[in-house]
Amino acid sequence: MIASGEVEVIQMVKTARRAIPIYQVDAFTDEAFKGNPAAVCILQNKLKSELMAKIASEMKLSETAFTYPLGNKSLQETKAFSLRWFTPRVEVSLCGHATLATAAVLFREIKVNANEIEFRTKSGNLAAKEDRRGIRLGFPSDNPTSVKTPSPLLRAVGVKNFTNVLYGRNTKSLLIHLSSEEDVHNLKPDYRLMESTTVEKEIESVIVTAKGSHPYDFISRFFSPWIGINEDPVTGAAHTVLAPYWSKLLNKNEMRAYQASTRGGELTVRLKPDNIVELIGNAVVVLKGRLMI
Repeated sequence: MIASGEVEVIQMVKTARRAIPIYQVDAFTDEAFKGNPAAVCILQNKLKSELMAKIASEMKLSETAFTYPLGNKSLQETKAFSLRWFTPRVEVSLCGHATLATAAVLFREIKVNANEIEFRTKSGNLAAKEDRRGIRLGFPSDNPTSVKTPSPLLRAVGVKNFTNVLYGRNTKSLLIHLSSEEDVHNLKPDYRLMESTTVEKEIESVIVTAKGSHPYDFISRFFSPWIGINEDPVTGAAHTVLAPYWSKLLNKNEMRAYQASTRGGELTVRLKPDNIVELIGNAVVVLKGRLMI
């Protein structure tokens, strides 16, 4: 027979859980409760993909990031980190705002002993560096190319007047250049119809854009019901498509951008000659605690 004290110990062992540091960060903004919120989990080593997917579903934010140090150094002494991103529905291969959020946590909360770090991701190695204007990220450029206009999808998005339609192969994004800034603001997509519309290209997101008014060179919105995000507040990956497109139109390598979601967010984009788009933005930590698993 097991003594009552032994039963208590067994119950404690069965219910023992691991605590993971977790942060919620508003990215591409200087103000709390604006920009794009992301959850950031700071790990000591890798978790199973199934568990990360469950955590992201629990968080119910557009992205939850999972990072851990590579090598045998402490968090503070590490300069290279693994990084993965999950929506509440799927894992994605690239996410700008959750990368910015992760870098902000590592630089400002963990206080890594470096002003530049590297993330190893499914999209390759991504650099993050502290900048006087915030944090600077380096992402591969996704130069959009011409595509046959998918009229049924445009109708589902609610587009009537447009200047151009292109396709970003790396991000699987349809880029629609609308006729005016007002058209971007007033657009009301039918998300269910978008998700059910058949198109020739593999599309995971739709970016709508137009020339901006001072101080912004261009504005945009981003829709991705296929991966569980009807409208994303501010999307770093979308600007790897927008930056090369607008650079050609405006003949500028550095531009100010605004994503015109309800929360709104802003960033600077810079097109580099080595096919890299630099995204410069700020982030605000609004919550930190322990996730019990």
